[in-house]
Amino acid sequence: MNRYFLGLDAGSTYLKAALIKGEQVENTAVLPTGIDCEKTAESLVEKLCEQASITREEILVITATGYSRRSIGIADTTISEITAHAWGVKLTAPKGITPRLIIDIGGQDSKIISLDASGQIANFTMNDKCAAGTGKFLEVVAELLETSIDEIADLAAQSNSPCQINSTCAVFAQTEVISLLAQKKSRNDILAGMHLSMANRIAKLARKYKSNGDILMTGGGAKNCALRIALEDELLKDVHEANYPQFNGAIGAALIGRNEYDKSADGSLS
Repeated sequence: MNRYFLGLDAGSTYLKAALIKGEQVENTAVLPTGIDCEKTAESLVEKLCEQASITREEILVITATGYSRRSIGIADTTISEITAHAWGVKLTAPKGITPRLIIDIGGQDSKIISLDASGQIANFTMNDKCAAGTGKFLEVVAELLETSIDEIADLAAQSNSPCQINSTCAVFAQTEVISLLAQKKSRNDILAGMHLSMANRIAKLARKYKSNGDILMTGGGAKNCALRIALEDELLKDVHEANYPQFNGAIGAALIGRNEYDKSADGSLS
């Protein structure tokens, strides 16, 4: 019998789902979390089953993580998002990369997770009090500059003279951007400056943890090459993009579900 395990990462902005079989990620799916997290989760499970041509009964365990994990009634078990992200890199780290530091840039928060030599959590910190240093920060600036989140990295790369952004608060930074526009600064230079400012903020958190291993970037922010390059310049080390970066937490949750299932004597969670 095929053994499928599913992870749900209920973030504040998006609900991500990952279906695994063995050591392979079979499928992933994402939807806006919305006001009814349970309904969104049901839709994702249905979608993944359809994609994999399996029935709901073939999924042995559903594990939920993220802010709204306890609101997902279809989940068999829940796990903290920090633990889920640490487990996720077992599958999402590119070949030859041994993560010792995870930089996760989500929609509403950013996380720095330090791992020991065995891949266990050594320490972590989160920026969840302010939007600066998160995907939401870039979304707001992108809207202000009349572009999209998908275009900002390419536009920033075309900058010849990045602007100096001093504000570390997302609200004040918006005011600073408006002031720069009034000074006729180019959109590309403003975006380049925003990426540098964001990288500086994240790097300050990352420098708390000294690591001899690789740095792996996860979350939706990992797809932003301008931010990743800016982080490399700040940390003076390569920053690698995870496979399935947006789904790292969901993949980790699925792996934990499989691990707990395998540990149970009769194949059921206690």
